[in-house]
Amino acid sequence: MTLVYSTDVGRIKPEESKPQREKGDGIVRIQRQTKGRKGKGVCIVSGLDIEDAALKLLAAELKKVCGCGGSIKDGTIEIQGDARDKIKALLEKKGYTVKLAGG
Repeated sequence: MTLVYSTDVGRIKPEESKPQREKGDGIVRIQRQTKGRKGKGVCIVSGLDIEDAALKLLAAELKKVCGCGGSIKDGTIEIQGDARDKIKALLEKKGYTVKLAGG
C-alpha cells in the first residue's frame, strides 16, 4: 500500500526510478531494421551487458570499423547501413557469442 496524501505535506508523488536495463542471456543479437527510418537501414546490436562507458567505446570502435555513423539508445547500439557481417566478425573476435536476428 502506498501513501498518496498526507495532511502534513499534501499530495505525495511516488519516487520515479530509472528503468532497469534487462540483463541479457549472454548472446549478442544483431538485427537490421528500416521501420520508421524512411527506408534507411540500421543494424541494432542488443544484449550487451556492459556499462555505459564501455558501451560508448565499443560503439565508437564499431563505427570506425564499419566506416559509418551510429548512436546508442537504451543500452543498444545502432549502426547506420547494413554492416552485420563486419559487426559480427569484430564482436566474435572480442569473445562475444553473436547471432544474426531478424531480416
